[in-house]
Amino acid sequence: MTLAAQVAKRLAVFVVSLFGASVLIFLVTHALPGDVAQVLLGTDATPEALAQLRAQLGLDRPLPFQYLSWIGGILTGDFGHSHLTGLSVLSLLAPRIAVTLWLVLLGLLGSLLIALPAGMVAALKRRSWPGFTISAAAQLGMAIPVFWGGILLVLVFAVWLHWLPANGYVPLLKNPAQWASHLVLPVVTLAAVQAAVLIRYVRSAFLEVLEEDYYRTARSIGWTPMRALLRHGLRNAAISLVTVIGLQLSSVLVGAIVVESVFTLPGLGSLLLTSVDRRDLVVVQGTVMFLVLAVLAISALVDFSYLLIDPRQGGRGTTPEGPSR
Repeated sequence: MTLAAQVAKRLAVFVVSLFGASVLIFLVTHALPGDVAQVLLGTDATPEALAQLRAQLGLDRPLPFQYLSWIGGILTGDFGHSHLTGLSVLSLLAPRIAVTLWLVLLGLLGSLLIALPAGMVAALKRRSWPGFTISAAAQLGMAIPVFWGGILLVLVFAVWLHWLPANGYVPLLKNPAQWASHLVLPVVTLAAVQAAVLIRYVRSAFLEVLEEDYYRTARSIGWTPMRALLRHGLRNAAISLVTVIGLQLSSVLVGAIVVESVFTLPGLGSLLLTSVDRRDLVVVQGTVMFLVLAVLAISALVDFSYLLIDPRQGGRGTTPEGPSR
């Protein structure tokens, strides 16, 4: 299969996935209990007033027409307007995207900085106490809910030691020092939970490298185990690791939403939860659609990265296997 055909195939999968996700998001949000007209007018509103407001908002039209109107607006860059505030969804998303983006990127980077060396050591020292300790710590980290881990960090570093703020957010350009101090605990919380998952995959990927002939050859000419693993292992383990990281992105986003609620960060997660509580369906749909678009875009980039890491993988794709050892 030619490179152009591979790119076209992945783009087609991206478009079909995005369309399916948009239909699902629309149907699920409209299945939520409650009535935005009732929220706007209050419990004392008459049936006539409620019917008039629903007609004004376009909520009395059949669902297929509502969907076509919504998806048509998104295709032109219009995510709609909040029923409660009248503000455009994009204007509500814009200031919050940066908060969530910083949290996701720094959390993912932190998890990689923890998981890569820890996973390599766990593979090299698999029969000694460092390997057992790292594997046990990873198992324990996977068992700890992200919100509970965040609460523990707040209790220790904010309440007891008073080293870091417990909640809130300061924009980077306003005060870089305060911005960093407010993100330390949320980023560490997210990074620690994701690192616990990634360590097992990194360990499994490098254990496979340790059994390959090229690794044994490097060791036979006098290379240290770590040098041989770094020289030959990283590239050969990259395909499965990139795949796992791409698949973990959705977990990172979900974790970021939970972390935002724990640390009261004004990101997409808090906007989504507030909009669901207030029955502001347009904002809910726009926020979830943006998150899905981001996840699918990253997944597509992960697919394209296979061709850069190893062109031989281009025609058949890669399915990551779970950690087996």
